[in-house]
Amino acid sequence: MMLMLLKQRSLVAALFVFTIGLVAYGPEALCQNPPAGSTLPVKTLAAGMHRIQAEVAATDATRSRGLMYRKELAPNHGMLFVFEQANVQCFWMRNTLLPLSIAFILDDGTITNIADMAPMTENSHCSTAPVRYTLEMEQGWFAKRGITAGKKITGIQ
Repeated sequence: MMLMLLKQRSLVAALFVFTIGLVAYGPEALCQNPPAGSTLPVKTLAAGMHRIQAEVAATDATRSRGLMYRKELAPNHGMLFVFEQANVQCFWMRNTLLPLSIAFILDDGTITNIADMAPMTENSHCSTAPVRYTLEMEQGWFAKRGITAGKKITGIQ
């Protein structure tokens, strides 16, 4: 009987925390798209003649959320992740609904490597060298344009 009462109290506590979170962050916290009015800075980048509109994720919070829960990504749009220091960067696709390709980028804009990432997986995709930038685009975007390791992305800095 006591165990059952504890389980019920735990459930009530969990529902209370959920409700407080819903009130604090609004119903958009449950949506599959980014919250309305939530805007990240957008930077225009280039890969050769190809223009990219990249949302900039430069804080721990924005980098952690990334493109999670997005149902679509506009053509030639992506997300640029900016880190304070160059390190080997690793990404996974937990709660990410879209298949993506990620380019790992040195300070001078040179791509070290590109990886294709399957949605809703926790496989690690890591840079082959320490980098400060990564760029996520719809899966196949780089390959379709002949953009490979060694090419440059301009407009990052």
